[in-house]
Amino acid sequence: MNINYTKQVWAHLRQDPLISTISVLGTALSIFLIMLVVMLQQVNVAPYSPESNRNRFLHASYLSTASCQDENQSTNNGPMSEQATKELYSSLKTPEIVTVYAFLCRPSVLSVSNAVSFVAQTKQTDDDFWRVFDFDFVNGKPYDKAAFKAGQHVVVVDENVARKLYGDINVSGKDISLNHAPYKIVGVVKNVSTLASKAYGEIWIPYTATNLVSRSSGAQGLLSVTILAHHRTDFPAIVSEVNQRLTQYNKKLKEQNIRILSRNRPYDQEKESINYSSNEEPDVTGMHRRQIVMIAILLLVPAINLSSMTQSRLRKRIAEIGVRRAFGCTRMELLWNILMENLATSLIAGVLGLILCVIFSFLFSDLIFAQPFSSGTLTVNASMLLQPSTFALAFIFCFVLNLISSLIPAWRASHGNIVNALGGKTR
Repeated sequence: MNINYTKQVWAHLRQDPLISTISVLGTALSIFLIMLVVMLQQVNVAPYSPESNRNRFLHASYLSTASCQDENQSTNNGPMSEQATKELYSSLKTPEIVTVYAFLCRPSVLSVSNAVSFVAQTKQTDDDFWRVFDFDFVNGKPYDKAAFKAGQHVVVVDENVARKLYGDINVSGKDISLNHAPYKIVGVVKNVSTLASKAYGEIWIPYTATNLVSRSSGAQGLLSVTILAHHRTDFPAIVSEVNQRLTQYNKKLKEQNIRILSRNRPYDQEKESINYSSNEEPDVTGMHRRQIVMIAILLLVPAINLSSMTQSRLRKRIAEIGVRRAFGCTRMELLWNILMENLATSLIAGVLGLILCVIFSFLFSDLIFAQPFSSGTLTVNASMLLQPSTFALAFIFCFVLNLISSLIPAWRASHGNIVNALGGKTR
């Protein structure tokens, strides 16, 4: 787009400020609503710390069991026992690494001498948790395999907890009381948003330091798994290896009249983001279908109104179009020029709509991105909302909206009779 288009766009915007304002605001509102729909899904699948490797994650949050003789497949569904994680996931050969951790955060009472006790969300993990998720340590370091195997009472806390306990973040090596048991702080990490649901916590401890594992029944317990693949192309091989393990494990469970149903687990990040029910496989295709319908409606409704405004603006320029045609401008050149002029206006409106969407998302994040079953603090930042795909999608939606709203008026204007156009007539 050269400087002439910019001058033309500016001149046409000033020529009829009322219609121009309505067109820009209408387009901006449409892009605002569409990008809000996009961001609602994006915060669940886009990579950002401490889940920067989401594109390489596979998750197994639940396990479904049924009786071997039950033809109706009445199932028990929930997280896994440690035995189940070992049989199915922990010793896989294909992935880079596998971490096992508690399915949910649990509230714990924290205190130190000469300070008021308070409640924080505790995540119980293994030592590999710190290799799968990329936490930003501001002091100390994570607990290691030796500490995990020994069930040592060590803890990693976030900045907020460190400041509540000691008024400072340089607290590694200091003692705290966690649920009235003594623990030693070994590291401090930056605060984690609840939107990073797998990594989220306010304090993290080895699950071997508690009775979490003992609260299991057969294959089911309180543990979940995240698998970090070397690359997304390894996903089919990982799933195949898991299915082989599942077949072997089901042979062992047959003696207990139990079998585990696959439900095509583990799931990638997108599928896991809509994994709301442990007894059903998430319907990614259905989600995509609903999103497409919603976006189509948000594009078509304003496009119809904007189309009439574009037609009205072009009627006022009919003599100009006639002169350009008379001096040799081809129909395709004229059509292209009109589309580009309208695209420039759409891009201006699109930038405005994207800015409004980001501001709205920051101001009302608690309302927009509220997470089920979470009592922690929900925060958003630029790395969550402003992904490269955000700008690409905003541009695509601007282009599509411009094409829908201006193609027919531009086609009619460029294919009109030259003599009538020179006389200011549309026919």
